[in-house]
Amino acid sequence: MTKTLVTGGSGRLGRTVVAELAAGGHDVVPVDRVIRDDGPAREVAVDLTDEDATLALFEAERPDAVVHLAAIAVPFSAPEGVILRTNAALAMSVLGAAAAVGTPAVLAASSPTVIGYGNPQGWLPVHLPLDETHPVAPWNAYALSKLLIEQTVGMFARSTSGQVWGAFRPCFVLAPEEWKGAPTQQGHTIAERLADPSLAVVSLFNYVDARDAGQFVLRWIEAARPELNGEVFFVGADDALCTGDVRELLTASYPALAPLLADLPADGPLFTAEKAERLLGWAPTRSWRSELERVTT
Repeated sequence: MTKTLVTGGSGRLGRTVVAELAAGGHDVVPVDRVIRDDGPAREVAVDLTDEDATLALFEAERPDAVVHLAAIAVPFSAPEGVILRTNAALAMSVLGAAAAVGTPAVLAASSPTVIGYGNPQGWLPVHLPLDETHPVAPWNAYALSKLLIEQTVGMFARSTSGQVWGAFRPCFVLAPEEWKGAPTQQGHTIAERLADPSLAVVSLFNYVDARDAGQFVLRWIEAARPELNGEVFFVGADDALCTGDVRELLTASYPALAPLLADLPADGPLFTAEKAERLLGWAPTRSWRSELERVTT
């Protein structure tokens, strides 16, 4: 049985990742500052910014895999300096401990925001759909901290042997309870996000069901092999989170995008997970259309 340590295991994405891994037969060890004691696995409370405590945890647990999700997860939810320092410290502490004990497979969560969309000074994509080859251009501390996580993964991929390192960029995560009306991380509901395109256009209508993201994590761990070392993956749904033609909605807000949208399907998405399907055999299985219909009928 694979022992998998999940940092940020009590968070919105973490809870679902823990559940998916447990259902997939993993011995899961969720780690967070505060434990909930209502999940499917033994939980551990550790301040992961404390490098000594983190290393002690890794030496005691000796996990086969690590999924690093712990972070300040919402842009501008704290002062910029706090976000950057906290997320950087968490990454170095956790990934450094994994390197020190030789954890075979280490996966860390980044974010699509590293691409740079939403910049108030202006931003245009180089190409659509957006994939992992697109240049990065973070414009706030959150996005910069996520790019730093990717770079830290790359550093350890280059400097260690016998380990596989990876990073993934989950789109706007929608937890199972949010399909039933619970507020999303932005404070409004999915129904409100669909009814008012201005709420989602700033993120280019990207999203992913947390269970699909959990299945990606499970698949990455199962498929971890040397040729995947250091790879970064977008993880998102196969459509856009909007009820209208995504091309028209985007053109209304960003007229300069029009030439790049001609070959995009009316329901999107702008972010492609083709690389994950090609290299890992993973593809999303849930859409806002099917999930909302399921919970309202």
